[in-house]
Amino acid sequence: MSDLVFYTNPMSRGRIARWMLEECGASYETRVVAYGPEMKGPAYRAINPMGKVPALEDGGTVITEGAAICCHLAERFPDAGLIPASGARGAFYRWMFFAAGPLEAAVVNRSFGFELPDDPEARGRAGWCSLEEEADILAALLSDGRKWLLGDSFSALDVYLGSQIAWGRQFGTLPERAGFDGYIDRIMSRDAAVKARSLDDALLAQ
Repeated sequence: MSDLVFYTNPMSRGRIARWMLEECGASYETRVVAYGPEMKGPAYRAINPMGKVPALEDGGTVITEGAAICCHLAERFPDAGLIPASGARGAFYRWMFFAAGPLEAAVVNRSFGFELPDDPEARGRAGWCSLEEEADILAALLSDGRKWLLGDSFSALDVYLGSQIAWGRQFGTLPERAGFDGYIDRIMSRDAAVKARSLDDALLAQ
């Protein structure tokens, strides 16, 4: 039995965590959690009280939230080279939590038909800006011709934030910007990304 137990559903953000596990070369057990009573039931809520996937059990520790899972795995598997050296992680954490906070909020609010108010003082109370502004921020991050989000080295940031960019363009929830398409092609053609998709697609077919 692996020390890592991965709770997921192939139609969820669990796809991001799966990709991260594959980038790490981790050995893990997959437990698919069905939407509805199983995911919201007491057995699974003992793992994640929100009744959502993904979740990861690592020995006696439970990690939820996609960004946290990616960071945990990057640190747990240092030989995979998916996190900068200690002391040089400022940009890594900055953009990881930009993705988990402002970007996630802007995308979800737009999908629900919510928009920030026009009043500048009221807008200032939100922890995010407009989706268009955030798309501009991401495009600027890629505008210097860098291959990956942190420069020349692929990292867990490309798994987590890169997935959000790719899904945003696939489903039309993120505005198009120069540089996005080429970047998406690069991350999605990685061997671990291809393998992770095939594993989740196989679960969908069952």
